[in-house]
Amino acid sequence: MREYLLTLCITAAVTYLLTGPVRKFAIVAGAMPEIRARDVHREPTPRLGGIAMFFGLCAGLLVADHLTNLNAVFSNSNEPRALLSGAALIWLIGVLDDKFEIDALIKLGGQMIAAGVMVVQGLTILWLPVPGVGTFALTQWQGTLLTVALVVITINAVNFVDGLDGLAAGMVCIASAAFFMYAYRIWYGYGLEAAAPATLFAAILMGMCLGFLPHNIHPARIFMGDSGSMLIGLVLAAGAISITGQIDPDAMNLFSGSERETVHQTVPVYIPLLLPLTIIAVPAADLVLAIVRRTWRGQSPFAADRGHLHHRLLEIGHSHSRAVLIMYFWSALIAFGTLAYSVNSASMWIVLGIAALSAVGLVLLLLPRFRPRAPRWAQRIVPPRYRRRRVALSASAECAEASGPAAEDGAGADAERRTPAVAGANGASALGVRARR
Repeated sequence: MREYLLTLCITAAVTYLLTGPVRKFAIVAGAMPEIRARDVHREPTPRLGGIAMFFGLCAGLLVADHLTNLNAVFSNSNEPRALLSGAALIWLIGVLDDKFEIDALIKLGGQMIAAGVMVVQGLTILWLPVPGVGTFALTQWQGTLLTVALVVITINAVNFVDGLDGLAAGMVCIASAAFFMYAYRIWYGYGLEAAAPATLFAAILMGMCLGFLPHNIHPARIFMGDSGSMLIGLVLAAGAISITGQIDPDAMNLFSGSERETVHQTVPVYIPLLLPLTIIAVPAADLVLAIVRRTWRGQSPFAADRGHLHHRLLEIGHSHSRAVLIMYFWSALIAFGTLAYSVNSASMWIVLGIAALSAVGLVLLLLPRFRPRAPRWAQRIVPPRYRRRRVALSASAECAEASGPAAEDGAGADAERRTPAVAGANGASALGVRARR
């Protein structure tokens, strides 16, 4: 565990320290596109944050290769090298897209090639445990197609949810934390060395996200771009593939009897193995809804719009930060709820706790719809958002009439003084201090 924590800290430190210089490089390179109709930020913000995340990944793998215990992962398995090869390819495609905005079909082809590179080097699904049937061995073509499909779906799910400051990095960090706990339990608790690569991938992924988040929280100084979102999506998919197709449920020896009975009775234990997308259920749901919505309208599934879940949270009335925290809450509930259920599926308290937290999440989700209104006698002392609409409008009208044209001129001059003449990179130059928003 100490070596995993050291790898995580080194990855986070390298990512954090490189993000600042990468931001300056992105501004100089012109990787700071104009604001689009679907964007929620107000000022041009540099991309290419994935460069720092990729070098954090390389640093984590390099450190792990020189540690006493984790070195066995590299000597006994080719999966870390397969991950690095696929990550380098998908990162390069993302960097080109952040700078030149390449076509969506080209990106899709690049994602499939990156997945194929990992398959060729051994990072693939070999079998699937099927409840009531047993372990189902896959042919080479079946394993390749399933691996490529899982990689592409996960990459695009993370890419689609990357629409608010700190959203994608935080959600993937939560998912990787839950996945690390599960994979470490399989590796250390049951002595299955085949789970060690997935545990290492999850620790490195947490470090990448934690190192980038301080620069990406609202208001963000830099975006990860496709070079970052596709990269962390591929690393997350690689961990799921490694532990899904390499672990035999019968090797856990939890129950005696035939292999079919073992697989059937241990379903709650390996739920995250069979359904790795449960750890990114929110991005996956957003991906499915986006494809259905765009296809129904006669658009391309890759056409951008403002119909994502985080956009809808903003339309309901949530602030930027609150919308991000709500998405964090649901991601943590699904990921850690699944983890808790896999540990002890017979406990009714776990089910009741998940149900209670789900009810709390729904209340928080619909809170703007049920905003309380203060009584008339308290209108002057409560914040404006809790005042009655008519009273607030009448009060503003009275203030406008009493002030007259002179006040309007003064307010206009004051607003003009507060408005910057030239919009910089998110309210700052490459070396300046960001503005408060």
